[in-house]
Amino acid sequence: MIVTPKLNAILKDRGITQMKLSEMCGVPQGSISRFDKNTRHEDSHIFAIAKALGIKIEDLFDIRVE
Repeated sequence: MIVTPKLNAILKDRGITQMKLSEMCGVPQGSISRFDKNTRHEDSHIFAIAKALGIKIEDLFDIRVE
């Protein structure tokens, strides 16, 4: 299984900046900036971001089974 973060694409599609998302969810902007580059994510950040965007946690990632 390959799991790839796709937060930046979601933000671009919605016209939301990383700074605005940071204000919406309380996650530091630096953590949001690194979200798609990291292979590990803090649980609290994932839940806060998904809730602020009104999406499921699974929607933050592209999940492929190989």
